[in-house]
Amino acid sequence: MRTVVYGAAAAVAAATALPLLVLSFAASATPVAAQPVAAVPGGPPTDLARRDIPAAYLRAYRAAARTCPGLPWAVLAGIGKVESDHGRSALPGVRSGANSAGAEGPMQFLPATFARYAVNADPGSLLTPHDPADAIFTAARMLCASGARDGSMTGLQHAIFAYNHASWYVTDVLVWAARYTTTAPASRAARALAYAEAQLGKPYCWAGQGPACFDCSGLVYAAYAAADIRIGRTTFQRRQDGLQIPLAQIRPGDLLFAAGADGTPAGPGHVVMYLGGGLIIQAPQTGQDVQVDSLDLTTVIVATRPADLAARRR
Repeated sequence: MRTVVYGAAAAVAAATALPLLVLSFAASATPVAAQPVAAVPGGPPTDLARRDIPAAYLRAYRAAARTCPGLPWAVLAGIGKVESDHGRSALPGVRSGANSAGAEGPMQFLPATFARYAVNADPGSLLTPHDPADAIFTAARMLCASGARDGSMTGLQHAIFAYNHASWYVTDVLVWAARYTTTAPASRAARALAYAEAQLGKPYCWAGQGPACFDCSGLVYAAYAAADIRIGRTTFQRRQDGLQIPLAQIRPGDLLFAAGADGTPAGPGHVVMYLGGGLIIQAPQTGQDVQVDSLDLTTVIVATRPADLAARRR
């Protein structure tokens, strides 16, 4: 089941697309290499993080991340959220014993994997995957060994994929990581993002208006319609909607455009929505689904903020 990050509604869409494919995942394969990205989910905990993560878990996530250069604490927190809701899940294996697959503890380790990477975070106590600190520090060690040490988004994605071999899992962990480190956007941008996230996993289709399938323009048009903001139906029209934003100042909900056939801002060919934490939501191209990918700023020719457009029209 996918995580919806902000809150949501419905709407319509259509348009044109040249793919801004920075990273994609195959359901049965490791993620392919990405181009340079803007950022990884970093920074101090948001108010949401402090409300949602038990204090002892938050301290452990932050301390364990410091044992691996390049590993953001929020990625550990994202894994803890997806695996066990930070130890609050009552499912078998979280607090005692193992589940039907043999996984144990709040970070859901198989015994052989835990034994390979085990870290006793409190040498005065018994080493066990059911101890939150032991589990979190062990997860950090495993992620570090699986690619997180280099500090790149590509390395993080490979490390998360190694932790649980599923593309949806990588997406969900990174969405939570972004949410735990990125201040929630204004209410209308948040509603647009919520709608877009609710479409994750739906297929791309040319001129798709939803709700069954979307193209790039259709997805963001429908998302902002769900937030009661009317923007252009094509990438060419939409770049004129909302204040243009310097790339260094992009915020969640902003729209990012790639060049069209003429290679200039006058005719953008693809549009995505910025999620935060170096991540985007997009409907890429035929054969792929609505997905979360890493952001490559080198492909972006212009960014706009439709939420400001709504404010000016009021």
